[in-house]
Amino acid sequence: MAVEVVNASHEVVSKVDRYRQVVLQFLLKQSDEGRLDGIESQPIFDQERDRYLILSQGWRGQERVYWVVMHLELRGGKVWIQRNQTEVDIEAELMALDIPQADIVLGIIPPEYRTLAGFTEA
Repeated sequence: MAVEVVNASHEVVSKVDRYRQVVLQFLLKQSDEGRLDGIESQPIFDQERDRYLILSQGWRGQERVYWVVMHLELRGGKVWIQRNQTEVDIEAELMALDIPQADIVLGIIPPEYRTLAGFTEA
């Protein structure tokens, strides 16, 4: 059974649709704030498979820069944090945007340690 919520416009949306909107807005904001000289920050969104990335690419002098900065996924009605190469506390940011801690999975740490941090194992 899909969980439904009412958004700010008083429209009924599924929990996953609301989480998708939150993740998209969060990553677009992070992408806009993450630009460096000569380094382009690209949000990459696969809404069909619910995979969302921020990719940085460009040149720093003679060095090629190309890496995944953030990677979030929606799986099983939960937001999975798969990568965070920033100082941003993604978990706290998502909770501030009304995604409950129980619906955030820290995919970046081993499953047996996730609950020790207060997050769901999967």
